[in-house]
Amino acid sequence: MVDAHRTFVIVGGGLAGAKAAETLRAEGFTGRVILVGDERDHPYERPPLSKGYLTGKETRESVFVHEPAWYAQADIELHLGQPVVAVDRDAKAVRLGDGALVQYDKLLLATGAEPRRLDIPGTGLAGVHHLRRLAHAERLRGVLVALGRDNGHLVIAGGGWIGLEVAAAARGYGAEVTVVEPNPTPLHRAIGPELGQLFADVHRGHGVRFRFGARLTEITGQDGMVLAARTDDGEEHPAHVVLAAIGAAPRTALAEAAGLEMADRAHGGGIAVDASLRTSDPDIYAAGDVAAAHHPLLGLRLRVEHWANALNGGPAAARSMLGQEVSYDRIPYFFTDQYDLGMEYSGWAPPGSYDQVLLRGDVGKRKFIAFWLKDRRVLAGMNVNVWDVTEHIQALIRSGASVDTDALADPATPLGAVLPHP
Repeated sequence: MVDAHRTFVIVGGGLAGAKAAETLRAEGFTGRVILVGDERDHPYERPPLSKGYLTGKETRESVFVHEPAWYAQADIELHLGQPVVAVDRDAKAVRLGDGALVQYDKLLLATGAEPRRLDIPGTGLAGVHHLRRLAHAERLRGVLVALGRDNGHLVIAGGGWIGLEVAAAARGYGAEVTVVEPNPTPLHRAIGPELGQLFADVHRGHGVRFRFGARLTEITGQDGMVLAARTDDGEEHPAHVVLAAIGAAPRTALAEAAGLEMADRAHGGGIAVDASLRTSDPDIYAAGDVAAAHHPLLGLRLRVEHWANALNGGPAAARSMLGQEVSYDRIPYFFTDQYDLGMEYSGWAPPGSYDQVLLRGDVGKRKFIAFWLKDRRVLAGMNVNVWDVTEHIQALIRSGASVDTDALADPATPLGAVLPHP
């Protein structure tokens, strides 16, 4: 029986919001739980949109967080296809797009992020795509199939994770692919030039062309259709389809209009939250892509856009809303699958933060672990086609201790033995 005297509202129908709702019930909350999402689909996970679902290896049904019937069974009130247009902090209410007011005792903002747009001529042509939502992936999958069938050309603006995963999917269908990236390697800001070059080599081995140090300046077309993409180095690249994969921006408009504290845009922006995922308003919380949380272990404010942060951040915020002591200190984690390369990355080591990249294993066979170190302390680790080591890598990061780099580089030395023991 639901107790109508307490109402928790969750704004955002993605993984973070769905897992928060699940956790509220699992932790025994008996009040109303209202989940509002601006998409008509039930909450789903986003990694398959550029991985298994896009490649055709996974079905549409596999992307959803819960079976549709679960929400009613758990007494979760769903408002799908319904945007929240305002948060009234004084009245403790959110206003829906249809004008309805919904009161809350606690509010969770899990509004996610949206793809950044190309600000160049030609983006209104048919054949210019973004990839963030299930509807985007459905359209793009059909487009990639057609490109492969017709030997068509795809130009991707951006050599980040989304750009590379779509490039791999497109080559799997047989499409011609060119990636335009302003940095000297793909994934430059994510994993640095040392390992970025590895991903460039992998994709070149599968026929992908790269234009590094360049940006798109114009998309040209005829009769409303894409014909080519021009870059600032004076080149023109044939294109039937263009994908903008230049990153995502946190969806903070609601929070900003409500006067909540924001994180510095120079460091990724987002809604500023403390280690318990509470905003500057004690009754409002934020989780997932939109939240810039103070990380107790790393000692900095961090906004992480990856799946694991939504998976774990939503439940952490739910427990915090219930008054439990929460210190959200999960090590940032993400994964990718491209061709025959599977990878997991743990930690936080942007370019400039480390003084050494140490490799353990056989890079030539693409079966190794890379470690980013500072003063012999492990900041991050990436295991490539090596499995069941994430726990050890994260333990090395958490320890903050100097390690024996010879032992760390030696595949014959178990990672558990490298970890300093008290």
